[in-house]
Amino acid sequence: MNEEKKPGKKRSHHLRVPVFDDEKEAIEAQAARAGTSVARYLREVGQGYQIKGIVDYEQVRELARINGDLGRLGGLLKLWLTDDVRTAQFGQSTILAVLSKIEATQEEMGKVMTKVVMPRSEP
Repeated sequence: MNEEKKPGKKRSHHLRVPVFDDEKEAIEAQAARAGTSVARYLREVGQGYQIKGIVDYEQVRELARINGDLGRLGGLLKLWLTDDVRTAQFGQSTILAVLSKIEATQEEMGKVMTKVVMPRSEP
């Protein structure tokens, strides 16, 4: 039973599991990815719980920054498409540059999203 289900109770039994150095590092890395201690990680895995990972907040901030860039570029393109007077001096080369930047920013966002969804395993 999970610790949340037994408030005020302290666990009294300890299990000792011998592991190799590389196994120890792998288990610690998996626990860190899940945002939990090694003990809790092993306890929950051993009881058949599905471990839910945490999202790296640095990557979330990066996605928010990229999203802001896309919003600004999209707004600029929208102004040009509606013949706004503020974009009257924009030529075709400027618009093509904006479209290229939007595409590059979308690719950058895709790479960050891949890191969030499929974090690289530590050897």
